[in-house]
Amino acid sequence: MQHQRSNLIILFFLMVVVMIGFGMIIPIMPFYVESMGANAKQLGMLMAVFSIMQFLFAPVWGSISDRIGRKPVLLIGAFGNFLTQLLMGFSTQYWMLFASRGLAGILSSATLPTAMAFISDSTDAKRRSGGMGIVGAAMGVGMVLGPGLGGWFGSTNLSAPFFLAAALSAVAVILIAIFLPESLPVAERAKNAHNRLKGPQITAMWRELRGPLGFLLFLAFLINFALANFEGIFSLYAKHRYEYTASDVGTIMTVIGLVSALVQGVATGPATRRFGEGLVIKVSLIGSAVGFVLMLLANNYFTVLLTVGLFVTANAMLRPAIASVMSKQAEGGQGMAMGLNNAFQSLGRTAGPLWAGALFDINIVFPYLSAAIILFGTYLYSLRVPRERLDPQNPLEEQIIPVSTD
Repeated sequence: MQHQRSNLIILFFLMVVVMIGFGMIIPIMPFYVESMGANAKQLGMLMAVFSIMQFLFAPVWGSISDRIGRKPVLLIGAFGNFLTQLLMGFSTQYWMLFASRGLAGILSSATLPTAMAFISDSTDAKRRSGGMGIVGAAMGVGMVLGPGLGGWFGSTNLSAPFFLAAALSAVAVILIAIFLPESLPVAERAKNAHNRLKGPQITAMWRELRGPLGFLLFLAFLINFALANFEGIFSLYAKHRYEYTASDVGTIMTVIGLVSALVQGVATGPATRRFGEGLVIKVSLIGSAVGFVLMLLANNYFTVLLTVGLFVTANAMLRPAIASVMSKQAEGGQGMAMGLNNAFQSLGRTAGPLWAGALFDINIVFPYLSAAIILFGTYLYSLRVPRERLDPQNPLEEQIIPVSTD
């Protein structure tokens, strides 16, 4: 039991470090790329390349860990995070930063699926969900701490956050190398030695998009598209619109990270039990759309926090509600459904910054205005989705919002 606890602490620290490195760049990257002469479109590409590499390589690393064990792959992920953070800190030209960011997506994507597999190997069914929850909590902690640390350290030197993330990653490498055991037995590794490496399941994604889960998968894509659209250019928007510094943006992102964590952990469960997932999804779509529009009207620090908080609260309510409905609707197994959910989320995180960066160069309000229109259009479409697709067990929604079954 003591060994299991220490192993979970190491994995918790590793995922906090990886997500700190991911979150740190949000407030500082626009200032960093502008110092290299890059524009908003190039910033969007820089934010997107990390997610697309994770989408492509995370399942590959999972397969490799089945062959050679969990510990070597976790070491690769932690050392890769250390190396790429150093490379980004030393970058002096945009192409160097872009290549480092892409490599970071490839190597750091080894950590999450392998950490989950390690927990599956080393815990019984009764304790497994608790272990998975610890890893999920670590990711949330990292995303809350990352933007604040990035903004505060970056206010003195834009390279400093990368070096801090590299130092933390070096500690993770040492902990894994010395204290973390191998969780996958030799016999299991030998059994998997000749299995084919698995990449992203494009065929399954396309097939399910046209099936009963199609609208839910689109929503999984959309909520991450909207969030990445917001995060991808918020620092640049705040700099041009309000003349905010990296420290200002980091503080805002930390506050909304806390709001997001609280909403998902405290408010979503009671709301869905009281009103049903379908109604929560529809109200959250409206709230996200309105939040985007109100952001454009904010004219001081307080109203920026208020309007951004509205958007983030609505977006945070969507994620667990969609996952809950998807788990109820899954016909091909929970694992397959959640894997597809994660894949479409990754695609949303890729498309959002690309969209935002391209439109920002035309007009700084277009990314948020266009996202509001897309979210509102999705809300209107949701009214035509049969009730049982979004809320199979709750009749209350039908009494509040009429749903056509055309």
